[in-house]
Amino acid sequence: AQLAATAPGRAQLRARGSYLVLRELHAREDDPEVLRACQKLIQVLIGDEPEAGMENLLEVTIPEELQRRLRQEDEEEE
Repeated sequence: AQLAATAPGRAQLRARGSYLVLRELHAREDDPEVLRACQKLIQVLIGDEPEAGMENLLEVTIPEELQRRLRQEDEEEE
């Protein structure tokens, strides 16, 4: 997941067919934690690239309210 944090890392993952591997893993995996991580990484790889200045996802500031909503959604999924 760390490699997917930067635009060049995401490009490398896409170029090497990582989505196909993740899709197959997701189809065969039973562990809920692994499935959630797989789903999140797939979303990053198939989603639109962030706007200029936000290419490194580790450096993006997420508003507190959005962080709360995302945590709540994660808890509901569990």
